[in-house]
Amino acid sequence: MLQLPPLSLYIHIPWCVRKCPYCDFNSHEAKGEVPEDDYVDRLLEDLSLERVAAQGRELQSIFIGGGTPSLFTAPAIARLLKGVGEIVPMAADCEVTMEVNPGTFERERFAGFRAAGINRLSVGVQSFNDEKLKRLGRIHSKGEAVAAIEQLHQLGFDNFNIDLMHGLPDQSLEEALADLQQAIDLNPAHISWYQLTIEPNTAFYSKPPVLPEDDALWEIQEQGHALLQSAGFMQYETSAYTRGRRARHNLNYWQFGDYLGIGAGAHGKVTWPGEGKIVRRWKTRMPAHYLDRNRLLAAGENEVSREELPFEFMMNALRLIDGVPTKWWEQRTGLPMQLVGEPVELGRTRGLLDKNEDLFRATPMGQRYLNDLLELFL
Repeated sequence: MLQLPPLSLYIHIPWCVRKCPYCDFNSHEAKGEVPEDDYVDRLLEDLSLERVAAQGRELQSIFIGGGTPSLFTAPAIARLLKGVGEIVPMAADCEVTMEVNPGTFERERFAGFRAAGINRLSVGVQSFNDEKLKRLGRIHSKGEAVAAIEQLHQLGFDNFNIDLMHGLPDQSLEEALADLQQAIDLNPAHISWYQLTIEPNTAFYSKPPVLPEDDALWEIQEQGHALLQSAGFMQYETSAYTRGRRARHNLNYWQFGDYLGIGAGAHGKVTWPGEGKIVRRWKTRMPAHYLDRNRLLAAGENEVSREELPFEFMMNALRLIDGVPTKWWEQRTGLPMQLVGEPVELGRTRGLLDKNEDLFRATPMGQRYLNDLLELFL
């Protein structure tokens, strides 16, 4: 029987200082001063229209992503979070994350973010190698990234993530491990360590850089994983490692929870138990259109079909090292277990899925060949 899962909120702030050549997110270079006051007004209007979808639930987590949300001032973020809480209540222990760029670090501004209610940061470092940062189009240097993170500790941010990529253009094993070691030495609560992929509609897609060969990538993955584990960072998702502070917002995605999405180009997913359906909604993409009060904020919506749900559910759940309870399949999709019985049995026979009937969990081989495992649910 379809049940209401936990609820999160994603807030998109689309402006950045400079568009990175690998980035396929909805981000736009800021031309002059960003219209933060008008944009906050529009975000709160957007959430007011979404309020009915909360269906009485509190927000368990909020994630402010971009773009570069740290371009906004602390008073704007404070007004935004205050307004959010007045429209959809936050749980007492609500995790409130904001993505930040080391190149926009100002001590007073970040102290203001903490006072505004931001209790977790995700720091977009990507590399601690100045040559690699230049190739990636980042606006900060290694020194600026290290200094910013050291000051986060001083400001009392005890829960932050360092975003780090590997498989960078012409990157050696030694360079990739040096990046990881530097991140570990800065003592974050969480490290997101993922391979650079070339996405359509990016500058790298038009002019692809030379990336490490598959064998080199596998060696980086193996030795990097061992390094993180030896430093006490336990892997709980394909690219997420922590010393005990899991990203609650991302966990809700992977566990097929619900989330409201507000902001230019933001997406949301909402379960409607009374109607027996799950609906995805998305907002108008261009910032100028989103700010235009003569235009609708919503750009479209569709119901996730019965045929799509097996892949949608497993694509998220099987990224988790511990998997998810099998009972969540019926609770979070409203569909009978028999619908996935055949692919599950096939995955177990092939050694890709754990044979524990209480869990959907990929085996170590299933994690390595995750795409092959997921294809069973198409």
